[in-house]
Amino acid sequence: MQTVALNKRFFRLAIPNILANISVPLVGLVDTAMLGHLPEIRFLAGVALASVLFDYIFWTFGFLRMGTTGLTAQAIGRQEQNEVLAIAYRGLAIAVGTGMFLIIIKEFIASAGFALLTAEPAVELAGKDYFDARILGAPAVLCNYVFTGWFLGRERSDLVLYLTLFTNILNVIFNYYFLFVLHMAAAGIGWATAISNYLALFLAIVFFFRTKVRIHTNWAHMFGKEKLLALFRLNVDILIRTLFLISAFAVFINFSAVLGVALLAVNSIILRILSFAAYLIDGLAFAIESLAGNFIGKKDYKSLRQVLKISLVWGELFAFLFIAIMFFVPDVFYPLLTSHGEIIELLKIYDFWVYIALIFSAMAYIFDGFFLGITQVKILRNAMVWCFILFFLPWAFLAVEMRNNDLLWLAMVAFMVGRAGTLGWAALKMVKLKTGTVA
Repeated sequence: MQTVALNKRFFRLAIPNILANISVPLVGLVDTAMLGHLPEIRFLAGVALASVLFDYIFWTFGFLRMGTTGLTAQAIGRQEQNEVLAIAYRGLAIAVGTGMFLIIIKEFIASAGFALLTAEPAVELAGKDYFDARILGAPAVLCNYVFTGWFLGRERSDLVLYLTLFTNILNVIFNYYFLFVLHMAAAGIGWATAISNYLALFLAIVFFFRTKVRIHTNWAHMFGKEKLLALFRLNVDILIRTLFLISAFAVFINFSAVLGVALLAVNSIILRILSFAAYLIDGLAFAIESLAGNFIGKKDYKSLRQVLKISLVWGELFAFLFIAIMFFVPDVFYPLLTSHGEIIELLKIYDFWVYIALIFSAMAYIFDGFFLGITQVKILRNAMVWCFILFFLPWAFLAVEMRNNDLLWLAMVAFMVGRAGTLGWAALKMVKLKTGTVA
């Protein structure tokens, strides 16, 4: 009976998360489709290249979302209402300050970033136009990370769904307007994203003040030295973990550019498809993140063990469902993503890597959510660092040396396999330790 109730609670959180997450890559696919139908493929390739910089910039500060969820859920589990509110304000203070700083140093970031990335001059020019527009939305993006994490920690995934749908619907509308009405090409995609993020921030603030805990605000408690140091230690570990994750995708895209503009475009489209499935499964990971944090706060280790099992089973079922749809339904959607015949033919050659990557990445995403929820982020950090060094880099460098795109995808798959294996082993040990039973 408890398992049935836990399943219901799990899906009450997971379904809004899944719907919210699916909309994110859908917008990415729409962006790709719009850019793919412009007369020159350099705009699609340029945005893909510049997106690597934003992965570094914004994913680097992903701890504002990930750390906030686990800390908030645990504070609720311990029934510490003052701390629930304090976590939000600490995160927002960091987000605003960091976002403004990124705008101030944007020219330095662009110069350094594009100097490290490899692309033809025309592709780099398109990427720079996109970067200059999108970076202006940095404060809004980082604040939205905090609000998303806080709402998830409070098990209000419905608010996250509303925010995400609002942002992405606006993004699509603005994309169309800037691309096909104002003919702003890559810069238009950047402006559309930045404006959408600011409008979403306004809605998030409204939600926050309507749902925040009604208690006296103790500012000394919120920004006390001990609390800030604890937050800093947690965030540094998440930051290192995220940097190595971003680096894997950045190296992948950069090495794709070395293999040529066509393969860069192909690999970026396949990554969009893979990210669509990943965002779907991440909806489950967000649910276990909220629940695991709550259960660890209550010291309810039996429920912690059960929710991990439930998440893993559903994660793999979702992965195989997505694989089945891709395998049995003809790939007629490729012409929707690009009108370039050469790119479509190459897509048909390399898209099978999505099937292999999904099986293992699904497990990795669930374990990520589990460890983030219980804020055992050193485990995530160590697994990510070693998998990047031992599983990903050797194959990636060999792929460039041999000019072989299959080897480059093998590097990405090996990376996913390594993460699933190391995190699975660590989770098994932890569950045995906490419950005194075999997982």
